[in-house]
Amino acid sequence: MARTYKDKSLPWTNPTTNSLFGQQYRRHERWTRVLQVVLAAAFTLFVVYAFSWFGAKESKRAVSHTVAHESNNIYTENDVTKAFGISQEDLSKLIPPPQQIGREKASLVMLVRNRELGDALKSIRAMEDRFNRKFRYPWTFLNDEPFTQDFINYTTGMASGKTYYGSINKDQWSIPHHIDQDKVKVNMEKLVSKNVIYAGSMSYRHMCRYNSGFFYRHPLLANYQWYWRVEPGVDYYCDIDYDVFEFMRTHDKVYGFVMAMYEYEVTIETLWNSTKEFIKKHPQYLASDNSLDFFVDNHSPTQPGEKEITGDYNLCHFWSNFEIANLDFWRSQAYQDYFQYLDSIGGFFYERWGDAPIHSLAVGLFLPKSKIHHFGDIGYRHPPYARCPQDVDSHLSGRCLCSRKDHFDDDGYSCLPRWWNVAGQSLGSGIKLMD
Repeated sequence: MARTYKDKSLPWTNPTTNSLFGQQYRRHERWTRVLQVVLAAAFTLFVVYAFSWFGAKESKRAVSHTVAHESNNIYTENDVTKAFGISQEDLSKLIPPPQQIGREKASLVMLVRNRELGDALKSIRAMEDRFNRKFRYPWTFLNDEPFTQDFINYTTGMASGKTYYGSINKDQWSIPHHIDQDKVKVNMEKLVSKNVIYAGSMSYRHMCRYNSGFFYRHPLLANYQWYWRVEPGVDYYCDIDYDVFEFMRTHDKVYGFVMAMYEYEVTIETLWNSTKEFIKKHPQYLASDNSLDFFVDNHSPTQPGEKEITGDYNLCHFWSNFEIANLDFWRSQAYQDYFQYLDSIGGFFYERWGDAPIHSLAVGLFLPKSKIHHFGDIGYRHPPYARCPQDVDSHLSGRCLCSRKDHFDDDGYSCLPRWWNVAGQSLGSGIKLMD
């Protein structure tokens, strides 16, 4: 049936009633249909070409990913330079290293193993979100084995600052020659029989010894004055909007912590007596107005002229998996002499001395307590314990995301109330009390 116009009352406009106009209309309709067929064919060819082009591209991309890294599809710098024919120098210009915003000579430090990559990334993500994205301080990763390319790629990608990766000297992660290994084995079995945590782990002993006496000597930390120790698998609950390293410097602090607790006595049975013997030999290292009253119940801080410490250790210490501190303290003659003395006794292996009580006794005895700071405004969790700031502002402002009931301070195993008693600080956001 021929197409007709809506107004059939006009014969000259209706191709069915006028032969001349009908011939012109049919000729026009025929060319219109030809044009439609041509356009349809062109569109079909375009669609087929587009699908084949994208399919080939995706296939090529999949092959490139497999070649680059079959396990997790990560491109390394070598893959990029080979694929695009550019040099490492050209690549570094295309992707400039991140620029540090914070003004202090400081680094975030993590002692970590390759198999802990997932926990490391969790900690890095939390640290970056809560603090470091504002300051871009560098990260220093230390391992007793070489880091894998996977570990380097993933952690570099998540960090906002520069990243550095160092291997630990084997002499610093091994049993010293003067240690009786038969005695070590016997004592380890005794601790295992008492169900002491990490009692049977030699790696844990190496870690405690390394954190006690060697990490600050690593060449990667040589140019830094400050560090923040970050453990794999931890969490930070609150935004930290100020530079903690600058705070430590401007407020003349040396050591900062979040939680304090009691140590397992069976793991440090001779540590206190060894410390007292060291002080007798080196009384010049004992600071006046120190924290002896934190370590010994009903005791006064050391006064000028006193040359020894007395009393029984109550096992309180700062939980060192969170530390913000001045590296120069560990590099000091006092601390290095202290560590060497303890290392010669062998308690890291014969017992299971932890770096937490050793760090705590050192800063508590060699420094006045005014040099030690409790970061009451930092929300932090290291399994199985957590601490949530108690001041209302931190929660109403949205700065913290944690339950105020999730509060280790009230736990009977916490030593923080004792610290507040001797140091004069109280609940809440500690930074506000200092300003």
